[in-house]
Amino acid sequence: MAGNTFGKVFKVTTFGESHGEAIGGIIDGCPAGITLNLEAIQKELDRRKPGQSAIVTQRKEPDTVEFYSGIFEGKTTGTPIGFVIKNANQKSKDYSHIKDSYRPSHADYTYDQKYGFRDYRGGGRSSARETASRVVAGAIAKQVLKDIDFNAYVSAVGAITLDKPYQDLDLTQTEKNIVRCPDTSKAEEMERYIKQIRKEGDTVGGMVSCVIKNVPVGLGEPVFDRLHAELGKAMLSINAVKGFEYGSGFEGAKLKGSQHNDLFNADGSTKTNLSGGIQGGISNGMDIYFKVAFKPVATIMQDQETIDKEGNIVTMQGKGRHDPCVVPRAVPIVEAMAALVLVDYWLLNRTSKY
Repeated sequence: MAGNTFGKVFKVTTFGESHGEAIGGIIDGCPAGITLNLEAIQKELDRRKPGQSAIVTQRKEPDTVEFYSGIFEGKTTGTPIGFVIKNANQKSKDYSHIKDSYRPSHADYTYDQKYGFRDYRGGGRSSARETASRVVAGAIAKQVLKDIDFNAYVSAVGAITLDKPYQDLDLTQTEKNIVRCPDTSKAEEMERYIKQIRKEGDTVGGMVSCVIKNVPVGLGEPVFDRLHAELGKAMLSINAVKGFEYGSGFEGAKLKGSQHNDLFNADGSTKTNLSGGIQGGISNGMDIYFKVAFKPVATIMQDQETIDKEGNIVTMQGKGRHDPCVVPRAVPIVEAMAALVLVDYWLLNRTSKY
């Protein structure tokens, strides 16, 4: 099975299934001599883990990371970093009813058609549980890029949207509520709505915005590996993501060039930042900002028609433990993937000129 490695220099390979013994990963290419704060890595995992609040899946997993290689006396050695997160709360029997049927809008059908076999326990490899390994790798990437700040937050749940530009938000408030929205009143409205959706046995989508500050000029590898292209790929590789836009995004298509151009200041910064911190596929030193759209979780606690392996129309009953809305737990995943992109390009950029 290909497609399990991300990055060119700072390479991350993840392994494991939702209801297997464990998930984990191997990081190759991390520079030696980086002092790691293991508590900070665990804290990032705690932000993503299930069961942390009343508005997420109630699967109880400690998600404690165990490192097996690549770290000695608190520092990276330059050799592969191997780690494991054990699955402690498996309930595979919750999925026995879908052994021979395909859940609508899941990867069940496509995996079965591609490989001729599938792990139906929680989706196996296609489960969002795999993203815990990305969070570990991203947390290490953040510590390599210690001067760069990654700030993701929930900016929409369904039609409830936080319309303020990020410059008008206090992003230190993001972790002060269970929705992870830095606006208290909007967060309360979103929380009420998610709880209502859960009672209805349904799910709802949303949006995660991300702001990256203190990015050095020069990150990105044109023409095919432009920085925004790699960020887009990284975000679209996350489960349930349906869209990505950076800078002015689709709204920029409505403007004239005279309105959209970012004029320079004498120091090379720009008076506006509709470019989203990236020009010509290369970071320009301004804040990078983007939005990631997440679809509603496909598993709903309602009966739905589907097909079985024989092509018969059957009725499927929703079971198991699932998020009514993924975006609160997706915030650290978005930050992790952004950090993996930037650390890779930061290392690549060290070879770009003599």
